[in-house]
Amino acid sequence: MSVATTAHADFSALSALEQHGARVTASVVDLDSNHVVEQLNANTRLTPASLSKLTIAAAALSSWPADKTFETRIYGSGPFRDGKVGGDLILQGAGDATLDNQSLWVLAAQVRGAGVSSIGGRLVVQPSPFGPVACETKDRCDALQRSATAYNAQLSSVGVDYGNWCVDVRPTTPGADAVVGGCSLAQLPIPIEGSVGTVASNARTTFWIDRVTHDNSDVLRVGGSIPAGSGQRVYRAMSNPALGTGLLLRETLREMGISLPGAVVIDPSPLPKGAYALAQSEGLSLKEQLGRMLRFSNNYIADVLTLDLASALSNSPPSLLSDAGRTLSNFVGRVIDHGHRDVSAPTLLSGSGLTPENELSASDLVSLLSHQYRETQTFPAFYGGLVVPRQAPFAFLRQGNANWLDRVALKTGTMDDPVSVCGIAGYLRKKDGGWMAFGIIVNGGPKQHHVPLYKAMEAARGDIESLLAKY
Repeated sequence: MSVATTAHADFSALSALEQHGARVTASVVDLDSNHVVEQLNANTRLTPASLSKLTIAAAALSSWPADKTFETRIYGSGPFRDGKVGGDLILQGAGDATLDNQSLWVLAAQVRGAGVSSIGGRLVVQPSPFGPVACETKDRCDALQRSATAYNAQLSSVGVDYGNWCVDVRPTTPGADAVVGGCSLAQLPIPIEGSVGTVASNARTTFWIDRVTHDNSDVLRVGGSIPAGSGQRVYRAMSNPALGTGLLLRETLREMGISLPGAVVIDPSPLPKGAYALAQSEGLSLKEQLGRMLRFSNNYIADVLTLDLASALSNSPPSLLSDAGRTLSNFVGRVIDHGHRDVSAPTLLSGSGLTPENELSASDLVSLLSHQYRETQTFPAFYGGLVVPRQAPFAFLRQGNANWLDRVALKTGTMDDPVSVCGIAGYLRKKDGGWMAFGIIVNGGPKQHHVPLYKAMEAARGDIESLLAKY
């Protein structure tokens, strides 16, 4: 799409923010006339944080149908007699970013339904379509040894619950220990050190759970207390999601009544000759994955899909997320070139935006949004993942006047390090029913390293509200 420029340059609130030291890029384009409505440093590339997720959403929909699914399978090897699989049981990944603990029960039930009662060999986890991926961001590298959260899980083509241990903390009676266990299992397949006490129902919640790793084995360390009658579920990043998923599957099979005393190993080798299918689990469709990714800014889905896409489009699977990111850079570069903008492709090292080296300009974002608007087959799936502020899961978006709350559909991006980032991009509905696309990114600058989120959002929202009052 070729965008005609005008002499407009407004964004008064964002301009004021820039004068106080922030770095800003902003643009709004009327999609009916292809004219720029307002712009400010529109071609300046800044760190977009989670606005990067718009690029993997668009790139994925350009390569796959919106209803594409990713199937995780279980195979048996060796002779199968009298309920015993003589060789290994093989869990073959498919790059399903939304595989969860309930899916493991579905797989285990199918194995049991096939008449299997015992496995003579090992449980082999076969990563596919890409193998192990080295960590590149500080958060994920630090999480190889310790994690007290969920967002920094390692990337894997076989990972359950977004690469996390799902832990239920269930209080008992005051003075007794709470029960700390798996969300779908009677017993987690990793050690739990410490205990969580149960206190009176009107007391404060103080419990904590850390995942630490020693000699490639995960351990959960717990402490503190939880009030009676207030069970909670938490997620902690696995150090190795492929291994963790294998351990969970083995425990699920055991609780299903299937004996599997062998070790859990990761082996990328092809299926052995004569392997036979025992079970399969179909993950969420692509459009459902994109909806979760965009609405809740799920980093794991974004980066696993980036690796999936790069694997599908290249002869060899990437070993680094940054290598896979070139697929996104090239895609955005083609979109820009189609719009006849004489600029290079942007730097994109991840689909999640966790990499602060990612760079996008407001013009890049608007070109991408304009391109998607005209992709009539996939636009509903793309647009459906965006958030209308009145229904947003985050409170900082549910502020502003009726125009902002009801006539905007957007994706957000925020970050604090190495500079602050606040970005919004999406679509605006005009009073006459027409459409506009917009992109706004605010970064901290040399004079003001950290721009408070509320200030950046207040300026961006104020300028969008002023624009919607006119159109």
